[in-house]
Amino acid sequence: MSKIQLLFVLFSLLLPWPVSAGGSDEVEQDLATPVMTDKAPAAGQRVRQVSAEYADTEVYHSLYLPVDWKPAGNYPVIVEYTGNKFPPGKGSGEVKDANLGYGMSGGSGFIWVTMPYVEEGLRKNAVTWWGDKQATVDYCKVNLPRICRQYGGDPDNVFVCGFSRGAIGSSYIGLADDEIAALWKGMFTHDHFDGQKTWGYPDSDRVSAVKRLARLNSRPVLVCGQHASSVRDQFLKDHLDLADFTFLDVPTGQIFNIPEGPYIHSHTDLWMHRESKYRQQARAWLQNVLKEKKR
Repeated sequence: MSKIQLLFVLFSLLLPWPVSAGGSDEVEQDLATPVMTDKAPAAGQRVRQVSAEYADTEVYHSLYLPVDWKPAGNYPVIVEYTGNKFPPGKGSGEVKDANLGYGMSGGSGFIWVTMPYVEEGLRKNAVTWWGDKQATVDYCKVNLPRICRQYGGDPDNVFVCGFSRGAIGSSYIGLADDEIAALWKGMFTHDHFDGQKTWGYPDSDRVSAVKRLARLNSRPVLVCGQHASSVRDQFLKDHLDLADFTFLDVPTGQIFNIPEGPYIHSHTDLWMHRESKYRQQARAWLQNVLKEKKR
């Protein structure tokens, strides 16, 4: 081994992802979520969009078109809600910093949209909790069908998902009324779940959460998290008839060997950016649901 090759190997050991020095032993690197830009939508691009209703405000959503996107195509859609601003895990709460939906799709085959929580006053996105809840719900109901029409999203194959606040929001926002609930083919969440515990905002109690979950009408739900089985055992075990639930415990601390590089907290939406059997199971669940006929 040359001195240059030796230096490369030593350097790669300091990085938080596998790097190959070339040759036959190539190692798959972690996924890297595309940076949001203000460019025009295109295959493989993640762009910032402002809806007509919020022109001249800072309210926006992000749109990612998969690398295999073509204008005449028809693509399933993943709609994501972000977690709260959470500095210990480097979570900003911002639309532009979402990761979960990209990790689930791997960047191909799915249109990925990150929806905002519209802050009270309707001038910017909320980075903590729900902002103006009704405005947040209405934003999705107006913009999701529009995005599907413009970019070939398949309205019969739309999934809602989220991490942390977004895991709760998949139900708290995504099942807030019958109209928005009808948009989804399925749901997947990571770390937290609507009704798992009572928070400091209205209708966070279990009775209210069960009413929201009833709007699923037995559609598929993948509950992921460091303690997904606890969500089942301590809450959903008495309500398993509300949805077609699957539970997946994800040991993020093992996946990333925390503390490691930028992954400084086990409460993270980046876990599907690294290969693991848990990512394989989550993606298999998604593909199996896609094969199901509309309920």
